[in-house]
Amino acid sequence: MPPDAPAASTVGPLSRATISAQPWRTVDFISDLHLQASQSSTFAAWQHFMAHSPADALFILGDLFEVWVGDDITGTPGDSDSAFALQCQQVIKATSARLPVYFMHGNRDFLLGEDFAKACGMTLLADPTVLDFDGRRCLLSHGDALCLGDVDYQQFRLQVRSPAWQKKFLAQPLAERQLIARGLRVQSESRKASGASYADVDTEAAKAWLQANAASTLIHGHTHQPKDHVLDATSQPARRRLVLSDWDAAAQPPRLEVLRLQAGHAPRRVALAPCA
Repeated sequence: MPPDAPAASTVGPLSRATISAQPWRTVDFISDLHLQASQSSTFAAWQHFMAHSPADALFILGDLFEVWVGDDITGTPGDSDSAFALQCQQVIKATSARLPVYFMHGNRDFLLGEDFAKACGMTLLADPTVLDFDGRRCLLSHGDALCLGDVDYQQFRLQVRSPAWQKKFLAQPLAERQLIARGLRVQSESRKASGASYADVDTEAAKAWLQANAASTLIHGHTHQPKDHVLDATSQPARRRLVLSDWDAAAQPPRLEVLRLQAGHAPRRVALAPCA
């Protein structure tokens, strides 16, 4: 780790919210869909899932959208981004009419606000949040705050999550914000194309977060590396982290995975089929 990298905290942040899953029997988790109008096949798969999920509650743990420049995006008639955002709003609203939908900010959609959430009927969550389900405490996070090895990103995150920065950014005209977002997307795609590696979640920091919140399971996204990790096999129950998959219906094979918790069963990864 570079000398100026933030050190893994010995004390994790305390969750500002605890959700009791009573009387839920099934809970679904998704993240990192990066929805955008140009990826119609991924949108179609998500739309189908939202209409047919058998869960009693749905948690979206960040990066539902490829980019979000402010809730006023939905109020621009004739704008293609606005039309797509309104289409997504309708999908979420239809789902939230039959089951609770919770949303946690990611690094791409951290500017999604109360106005859009209210219009969708979904509840915004602090990062992290504790979920009490089936006798276990799960700590929910997007995961980016735990990738301590990516020093540049952590410095950027600290800046853009400040109320002062967000107020200043959102005060700019929508067209300017959209232009800035397009530039950031180009930089991101260039980094991917270069084969640059991305930092993973810091193990000691993850364990500290779990310990601080008396939780045994960390569920997060962000890293696009879906896997089940055992962090401490000696604890009872064993501490572990479950990493959510990103979504891409056009990939080969397609990545359209849901993490499903069912009462009385081990967590299960459900691979969805692309829509015809």
